[in-house]
Amino acid sequence: MIYFFHGSDTAKARAKAFEWVAKARAKQQNLTYVRLAREDLTKAALEDAAFSGGLFAKRLLVLVDDPFPPLRGKEEEPHESQDEKGAAASVLEASLDMLAASDNAILILAPGLAAAKARSLAGKAKVEYKFDEAPRSGAARGFNSNLVNALAARDREKLWLEVVRALRAGDTPEMLCGLLHWKARDLMEKGNRAWKPHEARVLSLALISLLQDSHYGSAAPLLLERFALSI
Repeated sequence: MIYFFHGSDTAKARAKAFEWVAKARAKQQNLTYVRLAREDLTKAALEDAAFSGGLFAKRLLVLVDDPFPPLRGKEEEPHESQDEKGAAASVLEASLDMLAASDNAILILAPGLAAAKARSLAGKAKVEYKFDEAPRSGAARGFNSNLVNALAARDREKLWLEVVRALRAGDTPEMLCGLLHWKARDLMEKGNRAWKPHEARVLSLALISLLQDSHYGSAAPLLLERFALSI
């Protein structure tokens, strides 16, 4: 069965998806959790996700994390062909019926997905969770570019300051973690002088852990501040 998380509010969609995973794992101790990033998606991996488990084995909770590649412009590297980038997405789309029929919980997290493709996935899902950004007006807070730029620059003092400012302005730890994890994935794909590819992947995994812990009470803001100072 498929649970589909998407929408234009990338940070909120990510935060809510990982919160759902954490709650499901706490509620059902027999679940085995597996996360599949875009680079992990193969036909064999999705077949395992759909068919693993049974009478004498634990059920699976599988998070398919951001399987659809972002569109790139002219700055795209020659070796990064659209066919290569879209291979994982094609494998996923070809496996949707199999995943929908599975007894395992298959959570597909795909924020920012084009409307037509989102409708196609929603039609296969048991439950759809859509999180769109609210229309901006007056003093409404928009995309926090200072926060993600501080992470990209690996400026821990600046990142800590932006985290504190955002928390004081009313942003939730879940939302900030989701936004930072989106940027970590972006760094993995595009590269950056401050972050080597393997460092960006470690950063992504650290933020996944933080996302799963970020809704646990009053300690969440402190955990986020400590993370900012640790980069």
